[in-house]
Amino acid sequence: MPRLSAGLLVYRIVEGIPEVLIGHPGGPFWARKDDGAWTIPKGEYDDTEDAWTAARREFAEEVGLPPPDGPRIAFAPLRQPSGKVVTVFAVQADLDVRDAVSNTFTLEWPKGSGTFREYPELDRVGWFGVVEARDKLLKGQRPLLDLLLEQLDHRG
Repeated sequence: MPRLSAGLLVYRIVEGIPEVLIGHPGGPFWARKDDGAWTIPKGEYDDTEDAWTAARREFAEEVGLPPPDGPRIAFAPLRQPSGKVVTVFAVQADLDVRDAVSNTFTLEWPKGSGTFREYPELDRVGWFGVVEARDKLLKGQRPLLDLLLEQLDHRG
């Protein structure tokens, strides 16, 4: 069975333009990467947990803010290049992310050095218009932007 991940794609509309909230992964591997490195706040769960519940939990852990309430758009699960299956829900909210603080993970760095450090899962989060977000996001998550735009067009 593939690994499962769930996340929230929080969006807002600013002067008629959709913007999405995405995060930059923490840790030394991602430190010098920008375009193609950002992610939707998400995390793993197992098949005993509801994807919506997992997505909300992971958002709170990775962004450090309560997950937004409100109507959600559930996208069909998306298989990532790694084989992981990601279930994402879009929720409209205009969150102030200036005080966002991610949880941390411990990593031996440099590998084999015996030195362990803590790094934030997301070292920063930000709002980006969909065009810029397409450049920033990991390649496997970019189709979610198209799905969001399709849904917004149908509601329009």
